[in-house]
Amino acid sequence: MIVSNSTVLIYLGKLNRLSLLKAFFKKVAIPNAVFEEVVVQGKKGKHVDALLVEQAIEGGWIEVKGIAVKPGLEEFGIDRGEAEGISLSLDLKAPILLDQTHARIAAKAFGLRPRGTLFVLLKALKQKTISFDEFIECMERLIDVGFRMDQEVYLQAIKEARKIAWERGIE
Repeated sequence: MIVSNSTVLIYLGKLNRLSLLKAFFKKVAIPNAVFEEVVVQGKKGKHVDALLVEQAIEGGWIEVKGIAVKPGLEEFGIDRGEAEGISLSLDLKAPILLDQTHARIAAKAFGLRPRGTLFVLLKALKQKTISFDEFIECMERLIDVGFRMDQEVYLQAIKEARKIAWERGIE
């Protein structure tokens, strides 16, 4: 099981790669605030990713859980979904998926080792679930749909993907 914040669900949904979470982690837990942001608000905005997450919840592999925010998290200036996600991760003793820098800093301060959307895509490449070309297409699509990453992060992800592809004997 893994805990996920909103952005990972939203962007993997936009890439039509939400199923990677099920393949790698079997179950995904999300707090109520993430459900509200991704599904409730997403459906109001008619976002396809909201429907994909809702279907995953109905399918039972994404579970919505109530959680109280751990004291001290509000000091990091993170949103409710991030705070609930970190709290849920701590309670479940499960890893967490977060993309935003400030939320990752908060998670690390609480002893967690956060991962994100790029981690999932690199894992898919490493496990031969996607090809190198598909990885590159996903990176390009992420940028097209508004995923924010600085140039250094982008280049590091491409470098890591090339290394994985080279180790697998493909390019």
